[in-house]
Amino acid sequence: ICGQGTDKTRHQQYPVRLTFFLNHQHLRFNPLRGSWILVSAHRMKRPWQGQIERPPEENVPRHEPTNPLCPGSRRANGEVNPKYESTFMFDNDYPALQPDAPDPGPGDHPLFQAKAAKGVCKVMCFHPWSDITLPLMQLSEIKTVIDRWAELIEELGPKYPWVQIFENKGAMMGCSNPHPHCQVWASSFLPNEPDLADGHQRAHWKTHGEVMLVEYARQEAVRKERVVVENEHWLVVVPYWASWPFQTMLLPRRHVLRLSDLTAQEREALASIMKMLLTKYDNLFEVSFPYSMGWHGAPTGPYLQEDMSHWQLHAHYYPPLLRSASVRKFMVGYEMLALEQRDLTPEQAAERLRNLPEVHYKDKAKGRTAEGQGE
Repeated sequence: ICGQGTDKTRHQQYPVRLTFFLNHQHLRFNPLRGSWILVSAHRMKRPWQGQIERPPEENVPRHEPTNPLCPGSRRANGEVNPKYESTFMFDNDYPALQPDAPDPGPGDHPLFQAKAAKGVCKVMCFHPWSDITLPLMQLSEIKTVIDRWAELIEELGPKYPWVQIFENKGAMMGCSNPHPHCQVWASSFLPNEPDLADGHQRAHWKTHGEVMLVEYARQEAVRKERVVVENEHWLVVVPYWASWPFQTMLLPRRHVLRLSDLTAQEREALASIMKMLLTKYDNLFEVSFPYSMGWHGAPTGPYLQEDMSHWQLHAHYYPPLLRSASVRKFMVGYEMLALEQRDLTPEQAAERLRNLPEVHYKDKAKGRTAEGQGE
């Protein structure tokens, strides 16, 4: 990121590099993970004779009494959900982490290590309706989701080093229930991905005196080639080092450590840009676009007492679709055994997303305007 020459000089040279990227395979460096990505744009020309996915279900009932996430429904543990009208939070009935798990004790060999893993797992419903998703929700409803996310960081952060908020949308990404919801796993340890991000952001800060992702957002805002949508407070880009076809990163423009640090204006702007991004995702293939997404911010727990200025809050979106609503990207073979590879350049992906309308295809069919969606 910090190379030789001025920003203006580097930006003037960049169109030449874009032409090269389109015509020749090459490697790109992911500074958050310290790893490389193989980009092979010419592979998009090959015919596809592989697996065809089943398109996402479009006719989801608004309320299904047997759906354990619906208001008034009975869950697996016998509890009955309240007839909620906004967001609804409950402890996961099948948690991967429990607060009272025992310690396995010391191992007898360095190749067979184990340690305690404690935590809590929660489920958060975004809305009482099962037939709605975030891009179809009102802006005020999305803002409520964001406020609840921030409250979770404040509630769980003092006790746990990591609070992972994530959403798996669509059966293709392992989601077992179409009702709009996310999960929250708070753990007694710092997981692998944020641990890598912590180390590389810290090293960048020490070497260059800059917050890596603050500098990165500033660079992308100038270059524009990978920007999908932006507003006064936020920027969405297809990362220079993206591995999934239409992967994006959501970044605040100012230096922010955690979701709980966002101002009211930044939360409103976040609701707006999330709606724009997810609308474009759905519009790409005119389908409810599957993805896994999650927030990364400065670690919590004991890290709340440390200087974590090298961190920048950001969200990752990882959608699997590649060519159509029924053809996905598979991370197998070479990607599992050597390094990740992508079939179109991040610049091509960003351009396709950027040029899509900001009115959802379902709202367009109903004659609604972009302005009217959030009212």
